[in-house]
Amino acid sequence: MSCCPIGTDVAHAAAVLRDGKLVAFATETVYGLGANALDERAVAKVFEAKDRPRFDPLILHVPSMDCIDDLVTEFPDAARQLADCFWPGPLTLVLPKSETVPDLVTAGLGTVAIRIPDHPQALDLLQQAGVPVAAPSANPFGQVSPTTAAHVAEQLGERIDYILDGGPCRVGVESTVLQMAGDTPLLLRPGGLPAEDIEAIVGPVRIPDPAAHPSAQAQPAPGMLPRHYAPRTPLTITRGPPPDTKCCGLMSLGPIEETVAARFAAVEVLSAAGDLTEAAANFFAALRRLDAASVDRIFASPFPEAGLGRAINDRLSRAAEK
Repeated sequence: MSCCPIGTDVAHAAAVLRDGKLVAFATETVYGLGANALDERAVAKVFEAKDRPRFDPLILHVPSMDCIDDLVTEFPDAARQLADCFWPGPLTLVLPKSETVPDLVTAGLGTVAIRIPDHPQALDLLQQAGVPVAAPSANPFGQVSPTTAAHVAEQLGERIDYILDGGPCRVGVESTVLQMAGDTPLLLRPGGLPAEDIEAIVGPVRIPDPAAHPSAQAQPAPGMLPRHYAPRTPLTITRGPPPDTKCCGLMSLGPIEETVAARFAAVEVLSAAGDLTEAAANFFAALRRLDAASVDRIFASPFPEAGLGRAINDRLSRAAEK
């Protein structure tokens, strides 16, 4: 299969978007698959390229706060506080949408997910494109998210029109998604901005019951389906010592003993210092390498349920074999 062009020409990428075509581009979190959010035909191409169900909404990316007023009907004070603190950055806010935003973008819901990415090339692209860009992760639906241009080319290169190479993604896991609903914000998806940082600004956040959003219905935010971010190789979360087998792979937060590593066909240490920020940045790339290592199964232990560890655990649980 032939791959689409890969390059660093931001002006060309912006023109491709304005022409109703698809561009994969780097953000600080993962690579996004972008389309002009105001062009329903272009947005439909995103769902087709990813084989993504249309009940799973998309996130709008904009270059500045000035671009948001036309997209929402309300911007609560608490949401504005968070935006002032964390935009540009890995925070997505779910707000009441205006009629400007096509229903296809929001899965027919009355809310829209919006963020300003913290990546200079992405901001340049969005500014030059002059339109809000709907962009889920640039991978086939449910599979491992891409953190380099090569990952995008491998999985979607023949289905899209241009890959804008912005280098490796710095954060490495998708944005945190927060819905401003009532007095207590809802943490719909843990991600690159730790919940603790949000709570320091607006107080406690609530995590909704997964059963409240059946997987066959419109989801309030992307990344909430029970099976997501999954490698082809079965993945098992283990809380004890993994089985003794040379046919399996192991993912570890920090260094492990040589005697333990020798029991596995492939080992990925996410951070030599056991640092969760570094681990998050390396997570998807390490999962890809284990998936390509021809092992029978991948084992991983839960990460500390704090900071970015919460986001990594969320990705692990959705990637694990059910």
